[in-house]
Amino acid sequence: MKKIKVLFICTHNSVRSQMAEGLLKSLGKGKFETYSAGTHPAGVNPDAIKVMAEIGIDISNQYSKSIEQLPGIDFDWVVTVCDHAKEVCPFFPGENVIHKSFYDPGTFIGTEEERLTEFRRVRDEIKDWLKNVFIPTYERRRDE
Repeated sequence: MKKIKVLFICTHNSVRSQMAEGLLKSLGKGKFETYSAGTHPAGVNPDAIKVMAEIGIDISNQYSKSIEQLPGIDFDWVVTVCDHAKEVCPFFPGENVIHKSFYDPGTFIGTEEERLTEFRRVRDEIKDWLKNVFIPTYERRRDE
């Protein structure tokens, strides 16, 4: 069965969409082809890299990119993970669109440990959501 192509979009492609890309790639065990992009890419947040490494997922080689850098890919699913991206998201032919807004821990102001706590909370929230939405989607598709 072919891999399900999923694109995660947020404004800066620095935290939420990067974590979602890495998480689904890991959780899906080769069943998903994952991408992320931003409407205004700004580089991958080092705290996102750090909290993902804590659970054994290396996103240090992922990079922040714009939607325009992904031409010609027919996505099965496009997921906006912040409200701003939902408002400005372009249309991708043939895709299913899901919107699930997650808090941006990159905006949290506090000590390093307080920031990392917020990053971990959002990482775990994204992970749980992906496990409940995308893994069953693949299983249903396989059974069809």
